[in-house]
Amino acid sequence: MKALVVVAHPRADSLTSQVASRLVDHLTAQDVEVDLLDLHGEGFDPRMTVEDEPDWADRDKVYSAPVREHMARIEAADLLLVVFPVWWFAPPAILKGWIDRVWNHGFAYGRGRSRLTGKRMRWIGLAGETRETFVERGMDDMLDRQLRVGVSHYCGITDATLTLLHGTLAGDDHVRGLLRDVTSVAAGS
Repeated sequence: MKALVVVAHPRADSLTSQVASRLVDHLTAQDVEVDLLDLHGEGFDPRMTVEDEPDWADRDKVYSAPVREHMARIEAADLLLVVFPVWWFAPPAILKGWIDRVWNHGFAYGRGRSRLTGKRMRWIGLAGETRETFVERGMDDMLDRQLRVGVSHYCGITDATLTLLHGTLAGDDHVRGLLRDVTSVAAGS
């Protein structure tokens, strides 16, 4: 099995990066081959370019070399784990730009059968707000619909989940618990 762990945070010492590192360690201990894609660390440019804009009339359009490299990394993985902070009740711009540029027409969708069908996907968002606040505002459902349904399912990945790690600002004891428990997300993979 091969996993692609995508992390979308500008600081390598962030809690988001620590969660991604825990997942990598856990998967590696399970003899899973892991490809770590640090969007900021690798300098991914999330801005859409003309070269990478979808061509609805040409599902075989050849996209830019950097985008094709990311597509190949996704295709090579059986399991996709995307770890990100929840900012303003949404994923950060770099992650949205990665989806816009890389999960493109002819690759992730736009064919009779998606190239991503059969993959498993785990979205893991870190949120400062409490679970109760997310539920009260409907933000948990909104994020689930956007990521699990609007991206994963739309692109043929039916085995997809969203896990939100709430209360990341609640103090060290709570954060240590989150780090300890995050491997259960990968274990369910």
